[in-house]
Amino acid sequence: MIVGDVAGWIAPIATMIAAVMTASNLGARVTGWGFVVFTIGSIAWSIVGMTSGQTNLLATNGFLTLVNLIGVWRWLWRQRAYDDGGESAKAASRQSASPSLFTATGIAGMPVIAEGDKVGSAVEALVECATGEISYVVVASGGIGGVDESLRAIPRSSIRFGCDHLTVTLSPSAFSAIDTLQDGDWPAQVEATA
Repeated sequence: MIVGDVAGWIAPIATMIAAVMTASNLGARVTGWGFVVFTIGSIAWSIVGMTSGQTNLLATNGFLTLVNLIGVWRWLWRQRAYDDGGESAKAASRQSASPSLFTATGIAGMPVIAEGDKVGSAVEALVECATGEISYVVVASGGIGGVDESLRAIPRSSIRFGCDHLTVTLSPSAFSAIDTLQDGDWPAQVEATA
């Protein structure tokens, strides 16, 4: 019975820690290790189900263990390899005579600066299919953790790309004056700002 009692403590603690790790979206490694902790939690829940005779808990967490192992593979091996490849190209470009690079997926979360002050963070870049050029960047500002934030579409002509941040060629007040986007309703095109 001691095994079931110990598992009864490990299971919820591991599940809560893993949920925070994966929900934080802090990159492939943290997400992958979150799935490792989820696996520990689902195994502990399976032990609780086995020692208490709850076959439904055992069956559910047996299945979740398999799903969590797929998450470990997906994030600690596959996605981590993609991230490492992009980071190595970025680092190599900064040491060579070739142009500096940053990963396209790395644009999300980049700080956005206006006249030396941070005005927000990049959310997404929209790329034109025919040319492969960036049409506009969506920038989030205000709010905490995505709650009560404002999204604005900034045309490519108003953005300078840096390796670690984006700079808008607008004053902070001109940036704030841009109409905010409605949730889930982004435009096909953004007019250049004055």
